[in-house]
Amino acid sequence: MKQRLLTFVKKHPFKLSVICLLLVAYYFCLPKHLFRDPTATVIESNDGKLLAAKIADDGQWRFPEVDSVPFKFAQCIIQFEDAYFYQHPGFNPVSIAKSFIQNIKSGRVVRGGSTLTQQVIRLSRKGKNRTYFEKLNELVLATRLELRASKTDILKLYTSHAPYGGNVVGLDVASWRYFGVQPHQLSWAESATLAVLPNAPALIYPGKNQEQLRRKRNHLLKKLFKEEVIDSLTYELSVLEELPEKPYALPSIAPHLLHRIDKDYKGRRLRTTIDLDLQTQINQVVKQHYEILRQNEIHNAAVMVMDVSNRKVLAYIGNTPTDNLHEKDVDIIGAPRSTGSIIKPLLYAAMLDNGELLPDALVADVPTKIAGYQPENYNKVYYGAIPAKRALARSLNIPSVRLLQEYGLDRFRDELKKFNLKDINRSADHYGLTLILGGAESNLWDVTKTYANLASTLNHYNQTSSEYYTNELREPVIMASDPVSFSERSQEKISYGAGSIFLTFEAMKEVNRPEGEEAWEFFDSSKQIAWKTGTSFGNRDAWAVGVTKKYAVGVWVGNADGEGRPDLTGVRSAAPILFDVFDLLPNTQWFDTPFDDLTEVEVCSKSGYLASGICPKTKTLIPPNGQRFKACTFHQLVHLDQQKQFRVNTSCMKPDKILTQPWFVLPPLMSYYYKNNNADYKDLPPYKSNCIIATTPAMDFIIPKPNAEIILTKGFDGKLNELILKLAHSRPETTVFWYMDETFIGQTKNFHELAVLPDEGFHTLTVVDEFGNELKQALKIETTL
Repeated sequence: MKQRLLTFVKKHPFKLSVICLLLVAYYFCLPKHLFRDPTATVIESNDGKLLAAKIADDGQWRFPEVDSVPFKFAQCIIQFEDAYFYQHPGFNPVSIAKSFIQNIKSGRVVRGGSTLTQQVIRLSRKGKNRTYFEKLNELVLATRLELRASKTDILKLYTSHAPYGGNVVGLDVASWRYFGVQPHQLSWAESATLAVLPNAPALIYPGKNQEQLRRKRNHLLKKLFKEEVIDSLTYELSVLEELPEKPYALPSIAPHLLHRIDKDYKGRRLRTTIDLDLQTQINQVVKQHYEILRQNEIHNAAVMVMDVSNRKVLAYIGNTPTDNLHEKDVDIIGAPRSTGSIIKPLLYAAMLDNGELLPDALVADVPTKIAGYQPENYNKVYYGAIPAKRALARSLNIPSVRLLQEYGLDRFRDELKKFNLKDINRSADHYGLTLILGGAESNLWDVTKTYANLASTLNHYNQTSSEYYTNELREPVIMASDPVSFSERSQEKISYGAGSIFLTFEAMKEVNRPEGEEAWEFFDSSKQIAWKTGTSFGNRDAWAVGVTKKYAVGVWVGNADGEGRPDLTGVRSAAPILFDVFDLLPNTQWFDTPFDDLTEVEVCSKSGYLASGICPKTKTLIPPNGQRFKACTFHQLVHLDQQKQFRVNTSCMKPDKILTQPWFVLPPLMSYYYKNNNADYKDLPPYKSNCIIATTPAMDFIIPKPNAEIILTKGFDGKLNELILKLAHSRPETTVFWYMDETFIGQTKNFHELAVLPDEGFHTLTVVDEFGNELKQALKIETTL
């Protein structure tokens, strides 16, 4: 045999060369990729349901190739187009012969005789004339395709690229456009309808030529019945089904997520982490709130929900269903917006973690001016002194600014870097102390992930042997195929310790307690949620973020163009949406207490500082570094008479008659406001009249004089000159606080001079020094013409 082959090669080298060339040409005649048409970008939910799609660049609704063909449609298309699909090698000689004879008799092409494989080739060679020569090309290419691909793959190619009329290509789009369901949900009648459409998509189109379409469909159903693919009952019910009248719109359940994904994954079909039911329900919640908000000309909002355990994004609502005029297509979730108070808990956690604050430690809430910057609380009220956790729960601005100054602006700015808040990208000097009140910008994606990361850190610490993960501060996961890894365990904390995070969440949970003056009608006491709101300057941005053991939810409300509106606040606008979203989520237990990262200590029950020897004490849990915090200095021993009405000393009472007890004493300015909100606070009793006491520091006004009438003159620039107030104090190093008509206007030390520009009319000038001494002066202001 071998000898014969060699002999043939020697005798017929030309023939052999031709054969080899033909074989090579046959091998390479079929392009590697049959279809290079652009496809739509398609995103699916975590269970494979269509969320949204963006039309292909050529204006066709053409989805990426399917990974499987539904059984019903496969049976329908094979019975209608190619009954011997699984038996032939790419072409059917019998069918071709019959078609040839029938076309010769008719004098025109009335029957094609093409197999499904040949039709795939024809679809890939779009625009070619249907000649016998082209048919021969299709036949050769079809046999080559049969050698390269399986029958299943060939069927998938046909299913993905068959025309269905108009700009609809492929079964995936056709099932949605004509029946509003996914392909695997099609009935036998619907599958039969779609099976006959590619045969004449321009002639037979849903809503037109209904009778012709019905006859073709029913003829196919009858064939399915005869071939025992369906039973008689199915056949009888199927022929009664109505035909589609007009195309359905494709689902658009997560349009902004689609645009986000399309930037990097154009033309691909991607399964996301989105929970379809939750996404749909939150869409409805946002729509309901939008109908209310737009009455105040607030048009935009966004919501993001994350699974804390794996950082998967469960819901992504990038905007409200507003109109083009109000930028409905803008994805707010990624847009940088002023943070308001939304990052205050991060400062609180940082100071707890470093032992520079305790949850119940009193922090000053008094009129404050720092380097020309004068923060104010939202409600314009001063509490004098307030526990740190309550200052956070009430989102008080003044304590936050004072704490940031104490902690260090540069230090806190550097610590924020570890959370990868991408829009906080400038220096500490650029932001100043307003950083903690909304002087910086961030986006809903980063804000939500930050709180999810903190919750996960706490959960992991409790789930492991009190360890952390090195990749704890990871980005959210949006693709279902993306791996979720927190890397290795470590004894070292990555951000804040579990104890500090837990105590921060405890303080944020206290926000849930109704205070009486706010609108808390949306509060649900059955849910334990750590949450925080924020409102930017000028009422331009309203934030709300909440976390539980299982979920993190972020909400932003406002106008995409930055227009501020009255009553646009975190509490009134964003928080109601937040709680409506949490109502859709399963209830979860509160975070476990991380006892290994907490230490029990005694603190002063009045000041919240570490207890001194004379404080009333209570036990509490604090982070380990909290043991370095200061001991209480607000309690001092005082000597009282037997009735505790007066202070005394040995100059006016015998030592054995003097009662000595600790007394809670705040600095004068803190005391002035504190006692207005704490009825149980008692000032130090006065000294008994016959006691000899040290001379009280004296002070007096230099300017203005008593009952002065002052005329303010104009300078060369036409502007009124300021009035320079001057004060003499027997102890110049004493801090003095100035008020005009009970409004704080500044403080001085060493040099007691203050420039003001009061309105015309009568005023009362008041000064209070740090010892509680008070002085008042009346004056009248006039201006020159």
